[in-house]
Amino acid sequence: MSTSKYAIVKQKLLDSIKSGHYQPGEQLPTEDELCKMYNVSRTTIRQALQQLELEGRINKIQGRGTFISTSKSEIVHHMLAPIVSFSDHMEELGRRSETRILEASVIPAVHPFQLHLDIPEQSPVTKLVRLRLADDQPVAHETIYLPWSLAPGLSNEKEIGSLFKLLQDKYGHRIDRSVDTLKPVIADEEIAKLLNIEPGSPSIHIETISFLQDNTPIEYSESIFSTEMSHFVIERKYDHI
Repeated sequence: MSTSKYAIVKQKLLDSIKSGHYQPGEQLPTEDELCKMYNVSRTTIRQALQQLELEGRINKIQGRGTFISTSKSEIVHHMLAPIVSFSDHMEELGRRSETRILEASVIPAVHPFQLHLDIPEQSPVTKLVRLRLADDQPVAHETIYLPWSLAPGLSNEKEIGSLFKLLQDKYGHRIDRSVDTLKPVIADEEIAKLLNIEPGSPSIHIETISFLQDNTPIEYSESIFSTEMSHFVIERKYDHI
């Protein structure tokens, strides 16, 4: 299987970072300059930079450019697991799932989700705010953003169970992969009330970016899970040489 162009560019940039060619805090060349350096399209460069940003290697600062990350306090762990919808997962566990739509609207794209979705500022975005429940108990609060152009009319849907299934069945978009970033957070009063927990309770914040097969970002979401209802187990498969 041939390696994609963006993966090759990403690896070359990563090698330059590891070798010290680019120092922590140093600004990377512009997208146009990188296009010329590697003789590839702007889309390829953006995909490569996106992967490096997800890995914590670089930071994009709106209006300034892209810089090599200076933080060494966090270790990024890459974990592979199959994508399973919340409703399907609850069914496997013998639990009754429910999704309550708290907000469904169309808003202009702004930072930071505009960058994650790789769309122009102020372009229309569908925003969904949902509460996920299992056996009538709140499990997670989700805020989801999708480019309106990829799923027009989504905000008018009366019921949205599995969002990924709806995107595939109605709009012809099959999710190829998702990248999740997990961090511990403290629940504020609003989230605590919705999750039926005490304000200040430890919770898990999950930031997700989902991609189509051509690497187009189709969904950016932020979810907060109550640790009283959830914990996470990641199964990893090792390559044997």
